[in-house]
Amino acid sequence: MKTLTEFAQSICLVIEDSATQFLSNVVTSAFPGISVHSTPSVKQAQSWLHERSTNVKSKPLYLALVDLSLSDGAGSGLDVIRSLKEKEPHAQSVVVTIYEEDKYLFEALSAGAVGYLLKKDDPSFLSDILKRICNNEPPLSPSIANRLIEYFREPEKDSTIKTELTIRERETLAHLARGLTVAEAAGRMGLSAQTVAGYVKVIYQKLHVSNRAEATREAIRRGLV
Repeated sequence: MKTLTEFAQSICLVIEDSATQFLSNVVTSAFPGISVHSTPSVKQAQSWLHERSTNVKSKPLYLALVDLSLSDGAGSGLDVIRSLKEKEPHAQSVVVTIYEEDKYLFEALSAGAVGYLLKKDDPSFLSDILKRICNNEPPLSPSIANRLIEYFREPEKDSTIKTELTIRERETLAHLARGLTVAEAAGRMGLSAQTVAGYVKVIYQKLHVSNRAEATREAIRRGLV
């Protein structure tokens, strides 16, 4: 658990449109004195993280605020979250976005985000709720927290379904939940894309889901990611 002072003496990576300073203002209000590295693109964020991995780090990176609406040839905000989880394990990624849909929420959480805040919330409220990260409390907008609670309150589907997934199908489901394409999953598994596509079709049928977001939620429910 980090203190407010420790956060104030660290660096926060902020990924947002350079035309605004919304996220930068939120984080400096929450942690006065914190150093902010703001970047307007995924490509620049990835380059900065790579430089940190090859150079002596003057300050620790404990926090990253990621706007999911930014995407370029280097990938999306989800890719940055995955990179942070791998290269900066002490850094905690928090999504701050306009997107409320389950698709974005569950994909972000499975990628490694520890919080999910909505830009429509008042900036002062966002700053206050962001401070909760110091107490190991996930910073979540109220509507997002309610959505998660309601989802996990839903009755479990027929428990026999859990036993129907084969080892390969569970492996495929886990890769899908982490955001891999069918071709990428096939490469990881040493199988053809056609074979993995077949697994995906069977998984959707068995779990009674129709898209990746629903499949990701099932993967999280089953502890596969």
